[in-house]
Amino acid sequence: MSKKIKSIGLVAVWFILFGIFSFLRPHSFPTAGNIETIVRQTIIVGLASIGMTFIIVSAQIDLSVGSTIALVSVAIATVLKMHLSPVIAIIVGVATAMVVGTVNGLLTTRLRIGSFIVTLATLQIVRGIAKGFSGGQEIEAPTTYLNTLTKALTPANKWQLLPLGGWIVIILALIASWVLRYTVFGRRLVATGSNEATARMCGVNTNLIKCMAFVIGGFFFGLAGLVQFSRLTLGDPTVAVGLELPIIAAVVIGGASLTGGEGSIFGSLVGALIMTTIDAGSNQLNWPNWVQEIATGVIIIAAVGIDRWRMARLAEKEVG
Repeated sequence: MSKKIKSIGLVAVWFILFGIFSFLRPHSFPTAGNIETIVRQTIIVGLASIGMTFIIVSAQIDLSVGSTIALVSVAIATVLKMHLSPVIAIIVGVATAMVVGTVNGLLTTRLRIGSFIVTLATLQIVRGIAKGFSGGQEIEAPTTYLNTLTKALTPANKWQLLPLGGWIVIILALIASWVLRYTVFGRRLVATGSNEATARMCGVNTNLIKCMAFVIGGFFFGLAGLVQFSRLTLGDPTVAVGLELPIIAAVVIGGASLTGGEGSIFGSLVGALIMTTIDAGSNQLNWPNWVQEIATGVIIIAAVGIDRWRMARLAEKEVG
């Protein structure tokens, strides 16, 4: 019941934020066009937050997500520039991100280095690879159907309700939620994040589980990179700098515990929507970037504080 209450609370927070910005900008914010824009802008963070949820539930973290997205956009643009199939471009891009995830997982488990330090290093390494491979320049690519993933709806396709990328997020979120809640892997992932030592004593290969979490995260980061390419229509090695902050914030706001063992795919998506709504409202109110950054930081602190308070209350009830 507590998870349902938390989900309802998150949705209520989004409605409150949407209502506040709608009151302040009644002629531009609560419009169908603006709502569609918010949804389209949520796709990248939403996809990445699904992957980050798996990683954080395993009590790990990945700071290299922004650099990975940039590298994927470069890889996809390079393949398309060679006049190869868009399907091949997708496979290469997603595989590239999964390789990065595999490396992060192996370095974390085999060298027994904290994932914070490992991914802080790979954040720089992957960004450097993207810049080196592209010569530090944007890579233009021929137009294909990949450029329509976040394209605004037209009168002819309004029946879709959401851009194609939005439906991809929803479908993958449903699958990811099922995996996390109902499969053996999902239960072992939660067990590993909750108490790795106990999980290991119960026969769980915790190193393998953590590696798989990073690989799954890489898969979703690769899709986020694909959508980033679709949005820009080119490969850019400098894109997505600092994007790890709103992605991690979305997962934390969504109810995931940074100590592991708890997380919600639905909550992470609502968290991503909240972050995008704040960004859209701030832009319409012409708030400077520093105000947006302060607001984001305050929201993260509030989300973590509420989570700690909730956990403390649950512990008191169990003791009582």
